[in-house]
Amino acid sequence: MDDAVQLFLDYLKHGRNASSHTIKAYAQDLKDFKTVAGREFPFQVTYRTVRDYLARLLERGSARSSTARRLAGLRAFYRYWKRQGKINHNPALGVGTPKGEYKLPRFLDQECAARLMHAPEVDSRWGRRDRAILETFYSTGMRLAELLQLKYQDVDFSAGLVKVVGKRLKERILPIGRPARNALRAYLDSDPPRPGEFIFRNARGARLSSRSVERLVKKYIRRTGGMPQGISPHSLRHSFATHLLDKGADLRSVQELLGHANLSTTQIYTHVTAEKLKAVYRKAHPRA
Repeated sequence: MDDAVQLFLDYLKHGRNASSHTIKAYAQDLKDFKTVAGREFPFQVTYRTVRDYLARLLERGSARSSTARRLAGLRAFYRYWKRQGKINHNPALGVGTPKGEYKLPRFLDQECAARLMHAPEVDSRWGRRDRAILETFYSTGMRLAELLQLKYQDVDFSAGLVKVVGKRLKERILPIGRPARNALRAYLDSDPPRPGEFIFRNARGARLSSRSVERLVKKYIRRTGGMPQGISPHSLRHSFATHLLDKGADLRSVQELLGHANLSTTQIYTHVTAEKLKAVYRKAHPRA
């Protein structure tokens, strides 16, 4: 791997606390861009090179959202090296971001969410673990990476609070509901972690991987039946936010709970609830 790329990835990992998924995606995107930029990469790249690269991606049928993500990665890469004094101008800044296809986040309605919570059989250690995972996701709205980092000392069972470390090492305290606390207690009583161990572990005692959690969520979605397509661990976070807004929570509070830096990121959920209201209106109003 090019030294300039590796140094940038190291910065993302240690300086920005980026997830392994983000780092892997940036590494692949920069590798792809290098094959197009050729000898210009990394520090002789021009605005035209970046523009032509993105145009080529769109011509090959790349989704606009994927193309926009690649552009964001290039901007971040060259912003880093501009701060390091290697270049005088960020060649990716002048290139317009492709307008993405508008997609509402996938989420479960409240009845489906309740059925999913009870999908794992709790007569086994792994069933208790899996129910605790689902309940914790839905109760707190935390990110997958945050859930995987949880340790026993992060949960205050008596106060009903849990501490998570989010993006850029920002800590936040989240309320955690009684069903989730009960599920966690049942799991931890049967498989107590040693000091410093992560809560959610595999058969070898190591921390669960994000891929393992994605697989178990899909397994219980299939087992439950009658569920929407494309539900993932992140969909439980979307469900958490959507159901709070449906019940009257204000947007600022939901922003704080989700750990969004910008309110605009949270506002997508107002579109979800607006769509629900319109559906009710169309169904119920005689002149809709």
